[in-house]
Amino acid sequence: MRASAIEFRLRMWIQIVIVFLGFWAPWIEPLGLSRTSTLEWLALEISRLGIASFTVATPVVIVAGILAAALGAVLRVWGVAYLGYGIVHHGEMQGGGVMAAGPYRYMRNPLYLGGWFMMLAISLLMPPTGALFVMVLVTIFYLRLILGEEAFLSAQLGEPYREYLRAVPRLVPQLRTHLPAAVAHPHWLVALGTELNPIGIFFTLAVLSWKYDNLLMIKAVLITFGISLIVRACMPRGQAKADAL
Repeated sequence: MRASAIEFRLRMWIQIVIVFLGFWAPWIEPLGLSRTSTLEWLALEISRLGIASFTVATPVVIVAGILAAALGAVLRVWGVAYLGYGIVHHGEMQGGGVMAAGPYRYMRNPLYLGGWFMMLAISLLMPPTGALFVMVLVTIFYLRLILGEEAFLSAQLGEPYREYLRAVPRLVPQLRTHLPAAVAHPHWLVALGTELNPIGIFFTLAVLSWKYDNLLMIKAVLITFGISLIVRACMPRGQAKADAL
């Protein structure tokens, strides 16, 4: 079930294809399904079930989406700040040492968890079946990547990494940790600059969702994604990860 080396190398493009298919949802017309956004569909379903009126359910769903986007952005920026852009966006798996600083003291995969919440937030702009398609595939893909990285790091780093595996949960963060904090020098500006995509998704939902214009929000997400690619292209590839052992 582990991801292969080629899947890891192409992980960004695989995610782009998954998200594109989620928005396009080519099965909708043949099956006669609705292209209503998931955000609106959830609010309608809540009102139909009698849980709350549509006027109440809509802002509740919007706030839930904003919180998911915020959590995704925080985890992504926090994780990249400590691990480093050069490691996070490298085409090959890296095994220089055990990272035990910042978010990595509380969970092993803050970047994937942050990416999952980012996808959850953006799926609100997709048709319901597209959102389901994306979340199922992304969840499976992230788990495959995690298992692949764990196997690689176990082979590269040996017992110190296996001790880390036993001490820190994979995805569900522990609120308290007895793991000693490693000496680390986080690169916050680099992390903020290279994680413009999740930050942009957060601001898109936080500001534009109240206009109830799904097409406008999709355009904003696309613009943010394009800007993030330009910034990443300008980032020195040799930017080192934070020092942590």
